[in-house]
Amino acid sequence: MESPARELARRLGENAEAVCRHYLSNGRREGHYWLVGDVHNAPGRSLYVRLSGSEGKPRAGKWTDAATGDHGDLLDIIAASCAHMSLGETLAEARRFLSLPLPDPVKRNPRPRRASPGSREAAARLWAASKPIAGTLVPTYLADRALRRGGDLPALRYHPHCYYRRSEEDAPSVKPAFPAMIAAVTDLDGSLMGVHRTWLDPARPAKAPVAYPRRAMGHLLGHGVRFGLAGEVMAFGEGIETMLSLREVAPSLPIVAGLSAAHLAALLFPACLRRLYVARDDDPAGRSAWAALNERALPLGIAVHALEPQRDDLNTDLRRFGPARLAENLGSQLTPVDAERFLGR
Repeated sequence: MESPARELARRLGENAEAVCRHYLSNGRREGHYWLVGDVHNAPGRSLYVRLSGSEGKPRAGKWTDAATGDHGDLLDIIAASCAHMSLGETLAEARRFLSLPLPDPVKRNPRPRRASPGSREAAARLWAASKPIAGTLVPTYLADRALRRGGDLPALRYHPHCYYRRSEEDAPSVKPAFPAMIAAVTDLDGSLMGVHRTWLDPARPAKAPVAYPRRAMGHLLGHGVRFGLAGEVMAFGEGIETMLSLREVAPSLPIVAGLSAAHLAALLFPACLRRLYVARDDDPAGRSAWAALNERALPLGIAVHALEPQRDDLNTDLRRFGPARLAENLGSQLTPVDAERFLGR
């Protein structure tokens, strides 16, 4: 008896051209093959799907990507096209395409409930499907921004094919998935509240060529991406690269990266916090967030100090001037005791 996946792959193969026209719409038929750029429906001719088969030849629905050597069946095509995170999602989509009824619920495991897009549950599933950054595109991307300290960065993970929802500003040729740096957004207890995605260009150390290469999802307000344990002294600011720039010269200083000026203003303070350094942006949103933070922090006995970059942000300073000059500029803005403790001055 065939397994459900094998049976569905066979049925899809019997309708191979229809499957290709639906999920690989940027390709075209040539003879017995459907030609397209890759499994993500990019224009091109690298990937070819066999549309018919006979005794002694690969059956219909089998595909090979000549550029990468990857190969598979039409279930793989559907999974990539829809950016599925589980086999169950792909089998359900295949049944929908083939107009087949769902299997008897008595004879199968219950299908996991689909998480609402953008929800905390969806963020947790994406985090679970991601992996540590060692040996991935993430360290190369960060190093190109002069962020080379490395070390233990458990707040960051990597997903090789993270779904990207196209916007009106994106070109029609933009792929539905890219590699991505996934950052954990956590609360004061370390519980995952959401994730921040930075889509990456697979060919060079840069963000993906899309209109919005950064997006967050989940329950975010008041939380952030944390590097280091909370203490009496902490630093907070907008942007992961901005705050990792501070870590390059003050690696023992606990830092929190917010996701916007609104999140900067709403940061939840740990009970032990006594001094908060804020890497603020000199724009209306940044100034408003700074004022809101001060208003909330002062009654709690928390002193708030600004960290002002020489250019537009700390990462620009690090890349343009180097770590020594960045440390010199920050050292003049930290209290003497903090400059000695965190910068070795």
